[in-house]
Parts: sequence; structure tokens; C-alpha cells
Amino acid sequence: MSHLLYTSAIHAMSGGIKLGALRSPKLRKMCRGQKATMDYLRSHIDAATRPVWIHAASLGEFEQGRPLIERIRQQFPERKILLTFFSPSGYEVRKNYQQVDAVCYLPLDTPKNVRDFLDLVNPSVAIFVKYEFWGNFLSELERREIPTYIISAIFRPSQIFFKPWGGNFRRMLRAFKTIYLQDQASADLLASIGITNTVVAGDTRFDRVTDIMKTATEMPEIERFATSGSLCVIAGSSWPQDEDIYIPWFNAHPEVKLIIAPHEFDAARIESLAHRMANGAVALSSYNGDTKPQALIVDCFGKLAAMYRYCSIAYIGGGFGTGIHNINEAAVYDLPVIFGPRYSKFKEAIDLISLGGAFTVSSREQFEAVMNALLDEPLRAKAAKTAGDYVHSQLGATDRIFSDLKGEFAQ
Repeated sequence: MSHLLYTSAIHAMSGGIKLGALRSPKLRKMCRGQKATMDYLRSHIDAATRPVWIHAASLGEFEQGRPLIERIRQQFPERKILLTFFSPSGYEVRKNYQQVDAVCYLPLDTPKNVRDFLDLVNPSVAIFVKYEFWGNFLSELERREIPTYIISAIFRPSQIFFKPWGGNFRRMLRAFKTIYLQDQASADLLASIGITNTVVAGDTRFDRVTDIMKTATEMPEIERFATSGSLCVIAGSSWPQDEDIYIPWFNAHPEVKLIIAPHEFDAARIESLAHRMANGAVALSSYNGDTKPQALIVDCFGKLAAMYRYCSIAYIGGGFGTGIHNINEAAVYDLPVIFGPRYSKFKEAIDLISLGGAFTVSSREQFEAVMNALLDEPLRAKAAKTAGDYVHSQLGATDRIFSDLKGEFAQ
């Protein structure tokens, strides 16, 4: 793909987003946010301060970059930090994040947008988290000699970089001063196409979930609910496709408690979920500890990560859609994790399955078999310890990256 063809594709994407915004509230928020970016930057960023710019596509990548952001803030409190998002699901949740000086949408990757953005921000360093390979941004950052990095990156043979027609995308990779990788397999894969500006540093998400665990607040109402049955299972970031798999088993096992944290919800979704639970369900906002439902449905955001500590098994949603959500948040509490079949992009899922700390299911029958096996306490305890030990063995990526880049932040 030529540079001109790439830019034409970006313009076509812009048109598609604007068209989709006519029907999609999410895309409408994105369009409005991107349109407001330049004015926002004029009032919130002084180019003379040369801020550290960190970009995360969405909320998951933000959580991955968060340990590094907070380390920069702690060690260099005087440094200005700009955080950008591509997706509304990241921006809307973290637009008021207090550890940075400004938060906004990243404008689409057209040459004019890129020039205007970099003129206004004038970053001293640019850091991308995991994904996001924007050719015009990377080319202009390189032209302006702004050191650019990507952290917690992971690569697979199926990606366009490794295809015969992926030359333009391979050139993007050379714009990074250093590519900080999750694993050696990614380093070997990149080396096979001549990309050697790499360091295997690990995945900062492990540091993040450990930080969450250490600072989690007590939740007595969750503890009271979780201990009122023989066992408590939590379904985190649950989607309807996941519920089709696991709800029938719980309806047949009223003695096992269930906490459902839907990935997205409104009143209708909460009511529908409650009706599907044959042995009773109540929304968290209505739970007072007096009733004895089998299921508790979480109808608020921001509490899931702290809830895992009160449960014995975690089902992680998303594995029947675009991919599983964060399994490390559960595994750090020594919980065996279960998830659907779309996990191939997640190294930790592959590792935990091979070690015996995680289990993948693609049908009701498979979920039933796994849950019946995990009712055996010794087997469950072994899987739980395996999961927790794995997370703790992966710590330290933030330390390694920060140590390398400390000079960039000290400017």
C-alpha cells in the first residue's frame, strides 16, 4: 500500500465514521470529540512545555499504559502529560483522569490533522500503547525527530506487517525508536522481517492488576453475598453470548452463587438478565443483604476489579465476540478463569491454558464439564494457585520500560 493509497483509505474511513454516526451514538461521540480536539489543545496545552504524549486506543490499552503514566507523574511531577484516545469507550470513562494534564481524542490520521496536532502539542516524546499504527503520525514524528515508542506490543504472523503486501506497514515499525514487546516470539517474528529495534520487556497489565489488588477497597455487601452460598462465581465483562453458555448451568445449581458484571448495560438489559436467572437475581444497587437471590447483577461501572477477591472462579466475557476481556484482573486473586474460544490474541490466555490455570469453552456442554470439574476443591485450588503464580511471575515490565525511558521524561 502506497503512502497516497494509505491516506486515501484514512479519508474513506473518516467518511464511513461520519456516515455511521448518523445511527451510532458511540460514533457520534467520536466525531464530536475529534472535531473539538484542536480547540481543546489550544486551551489546555502549551507547546513550549513539550509534554509527554501517551496514546491509548481504548480503555483496555489505557489500563495497560496507566502504570507508566503514574510512574512518570510520581517521579517527574513537573512534567506535563497529554493522554489521547481513539475510542469513546476509553475517552468517556477517563476524560477526567487526574494523573495527566489533558485528555482528548486523537484526530484521524490525515496529513493536515497530523501537522496541526503536532504543531499544537510539540511533544518531547510520544508513547503508543500495544496497538495503533498510524502511518502519517509515525512518519511526521520521525521527520520531526520526536522519539517515539510503543509499549506492551505483541505481534502475530497473521498481521499485515508479515504479508508480502505489507511493506508500507513495515516501514511504520521503523519509525519507533524502540518497540517494547510482551514476548520473545514477537521479537523473533519482527526480526524475520528485519525489524530489530525491539526490547522484550513484558506486559505492563500485570503490574496494573497488581496495583489494583493492593489498593482495592473493602466491599462488605459483596463479601456477604459471596459467602452465603457453597461457592461464588463471578462473570466479568459479560456479553449475551456468554450468558447463553453459563446461565443454564447456574439455573441447575442453585447452591452456587453468581455475580454478573455486564460489559454494557441499561435498565432493560439488567431486567432481562434477572428474568433469566431461575433462582432469583437482584441488581447490586437494590441489594441490602436481606434477600437471598442466587445472582447479583452489577449495575454500575468501576467495581468489577475489586469484586474478584470475594469469588472462587471467574468467567471472563468477550470470548464469543471480538476477544476476551482482562483475565489478569481475576487471576491476580488466585482465581481459575474460564472464557470463550476467541482468545488467540492474548498471550496470557494461551499461557494459562497450557499451565492449567485457565479453561476455554465454546458450548454449554463444555462449560458444564469445566464447572463440574472445578467443583472438586483440590483441583480448583491447584488451578487457582497456578493462575496467581503466573501473574506474579510476569511483574516488572513497567520498571524495565521506565528505567529505559527515564532520560526522555527528565527533559
